Amino acid sequence: MPPKSLPADASAQPARPPCVLSGIQPTGRFHWGNYFGAIRQYIELQTAGDAFYFIADLHALTTVRDPERLRGLVHAAAVDLVALGLDPDRATLFVQSDVPEVAELMWLLMSVAPMGLLERCHAYKDKKLRGLPADAGLFTYPVLMSADILAYDATIVPVGEDQVQHIEVCRDLAGTFNHLYGEVFTLPQARLVESGARVPGIDGQKMSKSYENTLDVFEDLPSQKKKIMRITTDSRPMEEPKDPADDHLFALHALVASAPDRQEMAELYRRGGFGYGHVKKALVESAAHFFAEARNRRAALEADPGCIEAILANGAVRARKQAAAVLARARQACGLARGTAAGRRS
Repeated sequence: MPPKSLPADASAQPARPPCVLSGIQPTGRFHWGNYFGAIRQYIELQTAGDAFYFIADLHALTTVRDPERLRGLVHAAAVDLVALGLDPDRATLFVQSDVPEVAELMWLLMSVAPMGLLERCHAYKDKKLRGLPADAGLFTYPVLMSADILAYDATIVPVGEDQVQHIEVCRDLAGTFNHLYGEVFTLPQARLVESGARVPGIDGQKMSKSYENTLDVFEDLPSQKKKIMRITTDSRPMEEPKDPADDHLFALHALVASAPDRQEMAELYRRGGFGYGHVKKALVESAAHFFAEARNRRAALEADPGCIEAILANGAVRARKQAAAVLARARQACGLARGTAAGRRS
């Protein structure tokens, strides 16, 4: 299903070439929910205009406290994104912490961020309600996310439904800053993809690392097959017709099957007279075929580690150039830039 935008604000910026911005945390290997809910959309949007995609290692520090593991996850995320189709000649791929301008921009936004606004953000509020400890990194997460977005004059931000509130926070902070200091920041729009919320895990719940119910995109095929063959199913008899729309095993197959295979499987469900083992075997085969090209590209990238490092280094240069220009505007507007040095950043 094609992505859809939230309703445009009447005070939106004048028409300009779109700029897409999104980040993904390196807190574990990418699973099908990550791909069908976000990464696939990144790839579709990379030809829409300017595109900046970053690996959010600063955000990951709130949960990943092992430095070697974090470095490994950042590298793996970059390899996976390129293998899945992100083209560094069309989109800027970089690591969040390689653009220090974002940290300074975050502080400028912190100076206009109301405490009450941040206290209402669901990630912080949910932890407090559950009696779990919440650090300042989690509390100010939406401000760093706002700086990530505003630093590149992003107009389109692909997000899941759970992140829409943070885009609204970004717009609020940018609007406040603009009201105080003039038109500095571009106000972004969130873009949702409906299928992202409906990728089921192997237990039928939403696929999530926290539920330990994922199918990883690049896990070895024998391990993935074992997971698929253990997928939870109901106990209805084989001969009973079944509604494919109500079955999470069918939903997984539909993600990776060709249109004819998907139609054939739907007809089989409605007709009945089959076992779930048949569907699981079809899912194993379809998944292997669907991700085969990406697996081959990943193997080639892993054989040439310097290639990914070069992509990330080039991406950081491009990203810093854009972020430096935005930061210079913000510094000038709020009075931090002085004399002949105004607006210039190293």
